[in-house]
Amino acid sequence: MPQPLLVAAAAIMNDKGQVLIARRPAGVDQGGLWELPGGKLAPYETGFQALKREIGEELGIEVIKARPLIRVRHSYANKTVLLDVWKVLEFAGEPWGREGQPIRWVAVDDLVNYTFPAANKPIIKAVQLPDEYLITGNFADEQDALVRLNRALEQGIKLVQLRAHQLDAEAYRCLAQAFLGPCQKAGAKLMLNADPELLKQVDADGIHLTAARLANYDQRPVPVDKWLAASCHDAKAIIQAENLRADFITLSPVLETPSHPKAQALGWHNFNTLTDNAKLPVYALGGMNRQQLDRVFGLGGQGIAGITQYWS
Repeated sequence: MPQPLLVAAAAIMNDKGQVLIARRPAGVDQGGLWELPGGKLAPYETGFQALKREIGEELGIEVIKARPLIRVRHSYANKTVLLDVWKVLEFAGEPWGREGQPIRWVAVDDLVNYTFPAANKPIIKAVQLPDEYLITGNFADEQDALVRLNRALEQGIKLVQLRAHQLDAEAYRCLAQAFLGPCQKAGAKLMLNADPELLKQVDADGIHLTAARLANYDQRPVPVDKWLAASCHDAKAIIQAENLRADFITLSPVLETPSHPKAQALGWHNFNTLTDNAKLPVYALGGMNRQQLDRVFGLGGQGIAGITQYWS
């Protein structure tokens, strides 16, 4: 099998939370489409070295601070590419298209209005997602749940999964409806851990499928304007999520957790291997805390997901 073409790309963010995109020239492969700036790795270059060089050559700016965002392997009819994508958090200079390419600062939520190469689709999802994913835990009643939710939102949480398997369908629907207002006010996405049909009654941002629900579908069960996530524990489940065109997944348990003492932990090596082969953003779940974020980024993860860190 031929080696993939190695490409470094940059999600360059400004202080307004916008991302920089560039348009490919009309006369090249996939000309006219928008993309994140970057280019091919030279021999013996690391992804970060190539990123700094390419961004300097294309945009005339110097990358000061960046972190890994996602690695995506994608096969086209005539080639396979491996995109090593970095999130640029700080740069010096004012970007401009040094090669004549149009560039544009775009709000993250507006990226859906631009056409990108197929390999860029999971990258766009990764750009749109935050680093941390709150999963709700135990609560005494609805008021207690809302107090805990608002505390987490005040601390900056932007992605929430309402997981409450102890509730019956009607009680869950009522709580989901109550969660909508605080999440929308805080600019946070609300994912329902429930039957996808519930989106017809509660206008949340998407559905998070349990491992059992994930295995029962053979096509995407939510509209494309809603987010779809899934709980995965192995390579087979990740492939199933990709086949359903899920937008992101949680992968667990990475480390041993008191809540699931009998579950076999994946460990960091297996997390890295599974994440590196996945074609969508992956949150590490199980024994996570904020101190492990940099490690998760370095191993290809989108960020961390958890209950205790955010809900207790």
